[in-house]
Amino acid sequence: MTTVGIVPARGGSKRIPRKNIKDFHGRPLIAHTIGAMLDASVFDRVVVSTDDHEIASISSAAGAEVPFLRPPELADDITGTGAVIRHAIGQLEQDHGEPLDAVCLMYPAAVFVTASDLTNALDALRADPELDYVFSATTFASPIERALEVDHHGRASLLHPEHLLTRSQDLRDRYHDVGQFYWGRRASWMDAVPVLQGRSRVHEIERWRVQDIDTPEDWTRAEMLYELIGHRPR
Repeated sequence: MTTVGIVPARGGSKRIPRKNIKDFHGRPLIAHTIGAMLDASVFDRVVVSTDDHEIASISSAAGAEVPFLRPPELADDITGTGAVIRHAIGQLEQDHGEPLDAVCLMYPAAVFVTASDLTNALDALRADPELDYVFSATTFASPIERALEVDHHGRASLLHPEHLLTRSQDLRDRYHDVGQFYWGRRASWMDAVPVLQGRSRVHEIERWRVQDIDTPEDWTRAEMLYELIGHRPR
C-alpha cells in the first residue's frame, strides 16, 4: 500500500496571478509545501496535480512528481478539490497499479505547515480505524458566543445574548478549518465522504501559524509573518 501526498495547483489563479509559483522568500510558493512534505519522510510519493506546464516544471525541480497533467475540465474556477483528488488517485492507480492507502491533500500556500504536523496527523489517522480524515484546524481567537451582528443602521447586538454575562473562561474553545492539509483514507476520498460531516479529527495548528494567501494583502501579511517567525526546524 502506498502513502501519497497530492498538491492541487492549477495555473489560473485570479486574485494573485501565478500565485502558486510566485517567489515567496526566495522560493516559489509551491516549493515550500513540497519541501515540508519531503521533509516529513512519510510519503512514498509527493505528486502535484496541475494543468500548467510551468508549474509542472517548477514542481519537479522542487522534488515532486508530476506524472500527469490535469484535464481542463478539472482546472476551472468552480471544480471542487474533491474531484481533483479523486482524479489524481484514479490516475495513479491506473498508471502504476499501486493500491493507495492514506492520501494527504496539501495546498500550495500552506507555507507554515511543518513536517511534524504531517507526521503527527498521519499517526492520529492510523491510530483510529474509525476515522475518515485528520485535518488542520485552529481555535477562534475570541469565543464565538460573543459574536456580534450589525444591522443596516450600524447598530451592534449579540448573536447569542444568552451569554451576555457568561465569563469567557467558562466558554469552550471552538475550532475552524484552516485549509492547510487533509489526511484521508483512500476509500473516504473516493466515496466523497465530506471532511466536515464524516468521522474526522482535528490536528491543531497554533493561530500564529495560520494565514490564508488569497489576496495581495494576505500575501504581504504572510511574508511579514514568515520573516517574523523565521525558518523554524521542521
